[in-house]
Formats: sequence, C-alpha cells, structure tokens
Amino acid sequence: MILKKAAYYAVAVAALAAAAVVCVVALAMALHAAVEPSVGPAWAAVIVAGAAVVLMGLLSAFLLIRANPPKALHAVGQEKDLTSRMFELARDKPWVAAGVVVAAAAVALKNPKITAAVLSAVMAGRASKK
Repeated sequence: MILKKAAYYAVAVAALAAAAVVCVVALAMALHAAVEPSVGPAWAAVIVAGAAVVLMGLLSAFLLIRANPPKALHAVGQEKDLTSRMFELARDKPWVAAGVVVAAAAVALKNPKITAAVLSAVMAGRASKK
C-alpha cells in the first residue's frame, strides 16, 4: 500500500516536471519569436538565455531564503543560559563541538588529577541539589 502510494507520488512529480519543462520551452520560444524581428536571431538567443538566468537566479534565491530563514534577533531581556547556548553551538557547528570533546579527552588523559577534581565538583553539585 505504501509502495503504491509512493509510486503515485513519483509519477505525479514526473508529470508536473514534464509540464513545467514544456511551459518553459514554450515561453522561451515565444520570447525568442517576439524579440527576433527587432534584434536578430543571435541577440534574441542571448536575450532568452539572459531571461532564463535571471529567472533561475531569482528562484534559487527565493528557495535558499525559504530553506534557511534568517534567525530572529533575541530580545534583550531573554538571555539564554550557558547550557542552552552550548547545545545551540554544538547543533550549529558540530566540528567545533567535536574538537572541544577531543580536547577535553586529551586533557582528561594527560591530567587525571584535574579530571578527578572536576568529577568530584560535579558530583558535589548534584548532591547539594537533592
């Protein structure tokens, strides 16, 4: 049942793509026929290609903005805590987060006393919250 539905969607998308191609070609031919008497066949082809470039540029800019909307500015009174900012940084820049983890592991392996002190501080903090 799901495979049948997926096949219908694939056929529908292919039909829409074919219709879009036919429309674009027809519009390009109409534009070429409209400008050819005044500028000649070579310049008419240049105008059609330029129109296609402008149209695709606008369409791609629109789709990029829709895919990655600009982040809204936060209000001054709504400052995030350190943990949420760290998770946001890790989500936005995973390579930086991986580098921090590797650096922390290197420090932990080189200095076991520092690791023990940090772990005891974390455990003491959790014990005082209970």
